Amino acid sequence: MALPDNIKNKKLRGIAEKVCNKIPVGREDALYMLTTDDILDLGTIAHYIRTRLHGNIAYYGVNMNLNYTNICELRCPLCAYSCDEDDEKAFLLSLDEIEQRVKNAVSMGIDEVHIVGGLHPHLTINYFEQLLRLIKEIKPDMHIVAFTAVEYDYFAKKNKIPLEEVFKRLMDAGVEALPGGGAEIFSPRVRDIIAPKKISGSKWLSVMGTAHKMGLKTNATMLYNHIENAEDIVDHLSKIRNLQDETGGFKTFVPLQFHSENTKLEVTHTTTGYDDIRIYATSRIFLHNVPHLKALWMYLGDKMAQTLLRFGVDDIGATYHNEKVVHAAGAQTPDFGSETFLKRLIHKAQLIPERTTASYRSLSAGLEKEFV
Repeated sequence: MALPDNIKNKKLRGIAEKVCNKIPVGREDALYMLTTDDILDLGTIAHYIRTRLHGNIAYYGVNMNLNYTNICELRCPLCAYSCDEDDEKAFLLSLDEIEQRVKNAVSMGIDEVHIVGGLHPHLTINYFEQLLRLIKEIKPDMHIVAFTAVEYDYFAKKNKIPLEEVFKRLMDAGVEALPGGGAEIFSPRVRDIIAPKKISGSKWLSVMGTAHKMGLKTNATMLYNHIENAEDIVDHLSKIRNLQDETGGFKTFVPLQFHSENTKLEVTHTTTGYDDIRIYATSRIFLHNVPHLKALWMYLGDKMAQTLLRFGVDDIGATYHNEKVVHAAGAQTPDFGSETFLKRLIHKAQLIPERTTASYRSLSAGLEKEFV
């Protein structure tokens, strides 16, 4: 597959030549891509890579979000969802409530549960083992993507057991993959402002490295549209790429657009459509060793997510029954999307929709084909 020869921008043509020769682009290349106004040339390169990897397929999922508690010890300034224990909005789902929610979602045909929550001071690992086994009893083939690196680190400290034991026990109970939350931006300068009590970026990477060594595949995220700059973004991408070179454990990279409306962060600007396109396209080009790039339609809006399918993205996200976290921060999108809605978005982008889970095994027409 040859890259089109209509790239006019000289620097982007040099980057395209590296891509064609499978040479990783450098940090200076990434900085240039994050600032160029030639987004059509940039998109040509990014779309070339996504087509080389995935052809004309675009992935989507049919899942539910399960946020088991909003009580959290950290209370990060970036988070509009977390509460103190005595807050009137605070909640902790009982196992009976979880059972009912999962059964309702299963009746609607979901394939996957995505589980994250706050760092609750009174929950032990037994609660999470019971939660996971309960879901597997309801639907034995349910794909469970559960708990961020921040949560796993907390579980180990709270229960006074090694991190490896936490992973083993929760994998035995049903965990099959990890979401990428908690990465935010690795820059200590930024992290000290937006999430001062959260584990460091280096610790997040260490926890993910352990997960990969335990045989788990994971996502990686990056939170943008707050107080980061282009250098912070390139640093973040570089650290993801370096760990991927070591472990090969990241399946998907997910840039997350920050919504500040109900948070404690004062953000004086917001990204433009050009900014979003540059970030996603640059991520696809720079992260040559991460197979998938996901644009969550619920964060970006359906029109932008659909557009990004032509700028390097191959995964548009899922149905997300009952999503709470981004909507607490002020997202204006619906908190649920139907399978028909997601398939239509993909079809209108002239791509082929493929129903899958975080494992990227096709669930369309009963197929069991894995997409690397």
